[in-house]
Amino acid sequence: MTPHSWVEAHAYLRPIAELSAEVDRANAALGIPPAPVPDWADYRADFLAGVSLLQSADVAIDLAPGGRTAAALIERLAAAHPGDVIAAETRALHEALHREPHAEQRIVDFLLGDESAAPSSPGLLRYLGWTAMARFIAPVVQAFDQWRDEDKWQRRYCPTCGSSPAMAQLSGDEPGRRRLLSCGCCGTRWHFKRTCCPFCESDSQRLESLVVEGEAGLRIDHCASCGGYIKTYDGHGDERLFLSDWSSLHLDVLAADRGLKRLAASLYEFDPARH
Repeated sequence: MTPHSWVEAHAYLRPIAELSAEVDRANAALGIPPAPVPDWADYRADFLAGVSLLQSADVAIDLAPGGRTAAALIERLAAAHPGDVIAAETRALHEALHREPHAEQRIVDFLLGDESAAPSSPGLLRYLGWTAMARFIAPVVQAFDQWRDEDKWQRRYCPTCGSSPAMAQLSGDEPGRRRLLSCGCCGTRWHFKRTCCPFCESDSQRLESLVVEGEAGLRIDHCASCGGYIKTYDGHGDERLFLSDWSSLHLDVLAADRGLKRLAASLYEFDPARH
């Protein structure tokens, strides 16, 4: 499945698909320097204690370059021609950040959960900020995937940045299929108990699935205890598309119509069609 064919079959996703492609092009053009991989020995104690990597005080990961890259991405998009889907809101965000004495650090603080650091358009800042930051820390995420013992991180939040999962994936064959949770912010995937709610950790007797016909293996898993849901890709080979979150925003609408709650942060809590 290609993004083009998916959007052809789901025309209402075209604005967000075009926005995603535009932002990805601008992000790639920045030539983001890779973040250095830390010494994992410094982090081991925090890892075993359940402290996410970017929240650890014992690991020297300088995120300031990621913050500067996010600011550069916002500036680049703000200079785009007026017809671009987010040009007006991005210009307002750029102007607000330009007035901040330490804008790059405020971006980093906001992405790591400090809501007091949010300037105007927090939804847009979360999207553009994490788009740039995820590219910057990609080498760290890859090395972290290889280093960590998944059996020692059976937690419901991202081992890299601490966010709740935006998506899930079922992988492998029965009877040993495993569930991976996917962070919508930094892009990390990690193993989690297949029969537990990834938000309140209720057991399988309280979990139900809503399968939508014709949605290429996508479904909505929801919990009767907390009312939370997670979109799940039951397949393999199209992870880049189906774990991207934007490609299944219509399932979020369907879940909301049924009274279910999205408990993970979304990078798409704004309306690109307005601009």
